[in-house]
Amino acid sequence: MGAADATGRVPLPRSQSRNRPAVAGPGLSLRRGFLTGVNLAATLPRAAFVVPMSDDEEESMARTFKEMLATDELIRVFALGRIPNPIIVEMFGLAGKFHGFWLDQEHTQLSTDQIINLSLAARANHFDSFVRVPPTGYWQVTQCLEAGAGGVMAAQIHTADQAREFVSWCKFSPQGTRGLNAGGRDADYTHKPPAQFVEDANRDHFVAIQIETAGAVDEADAIAAIDGVDLLFVGPADLSLALGVVGQFHHDTLWDAITTVSEACSRHGKAWGCVAPDPPFADRAVEHGCRMPTLGNEMHVLRKGIEAFHSAFENQFG
Repeated sequence: MGAADATGRVPLPRSQSRNRPAVAGPGLSLRRGFLTGVNLAATLPRAAFVVPMSDDEEESMARTFKEMLATDELIRVFALGRIPNPIIVEMFGLAGKFHGFWLDQEHTQLSTDQIINLSLAARANHFDSFVRVPPTGYWQVTQCLEAGAGGVMAAQIHTADQAREFVSWCKFSPQGTRGLNAGGRDADYTHKPPAQFVEDANRDHFVAIQIETAGAVDEADAIAAIDGVDLLFVGPADLSLALGVVGQFHHDTLWDAITTVSEACSRHGKAWGCVAPDPPFADRAVEHGCRMPTLGNEMHVLRKGIEAFHSAFENQFG
């Protein structure tokens, strides 16, 4: 659950229905979507109820990336993977500067159990989240979604056909080929009727395609046109490598490719995001229409923190 507000109330996770009946133990009650410590045993023995939340309370709950993309706001995210600890998610949440994060299963050894725990931490801190996966297996996509991630992103895409196949793994028939199992988090652990689960999942799950190869840049227009793709995501490290300007994040060749992606997204009404290697890159990307800059990961934060401590205690280090 999230942090208590000024009245001592703790918001319920956003995925719980605003009108779903709930049961609370002795001394606990559910009112207006909040868990409170008020003892109602004298008047309502072992009873609890949920009252629809007010507009202000609903606004305080987490929004999905797809809901945010439907507005014109800038969506600030961070990445996580090598130190997959829910405490890190909570620290970012307490900072109050980010809208969500993505988990890196391409370059780290994230397990499904870790994704479950980090997704729980996301919801507790009013974050949405998605997982970057290599486009090598349908099962990875399914397990990430059933574990509770809000969506998935395909790494190392080279062609529009590859992107279409990835989207099909994310969607139930008739939009795709995903297999139906309602035991996971995205079906509220069997609470959702199958038909409602299919409708909600096809509508709500976030799907991104990473543009980090020369082939993906060449087919950016076709990829942006794919129904079911919500975001094109530029990976400047691999893209600079593919274009022969490795690590030169302000090189004209790299930015020509980024402009190609940006223009393709504009033509098809799609958003684009990126990893921002440095602040000037982030500024320039946003000027080019980037809606979702990734402003670092836990390894950057740790390194910068160590450097800051070294600087602050310079006299002690000599």
